[in-house]
Amino acid sequence: MERVYKNNLFGPGGALGTMSLGIKKDDTVLIISGKEKDKRGRVLSVNPSKNMLLVERINIIKKHMKPSRKYAQGGIIEKEAPLHISNVMLICPKCSKPTRMSSTMLSGGKRVRVCRKCKEVIDQ
Repeated sequence: MERVYKNNLFGPGGALGTMSLGIKKDDTVLIISGKEKDKRGRVLSVNPSKNMLLVERINIIKKHMKPSRKYAQGGIIEKEAPLHISNVMLICPKCSKPTRMSSTMLSGGKRVRVCRKCKEVIDQ
């Protein structure tokens, strides 16, 4: 009889359920699927636990807000909604093309992201 171990399952704690982010705040990304496809934007925030990120002026929703201290008048507010990380692709700052990334170790022991197309270091 074969045993089922925790690290063989999908979901939290399982090896197959995790996704490496690789995209950081202030990166430029290309939207590759959904209603905002082929648009570019700057990443405002990243939520690694949910694999979601906020992109500037992308996926705008309308939210009805009651008057409060922050929104004195209330009404309908437009704001960005989070996108799943699988729907975006990093744009290399050097070659300006959407690319996948790899990571390498520098001589000082620092891990950096590298563009797979132009082989340039993305992190400074």
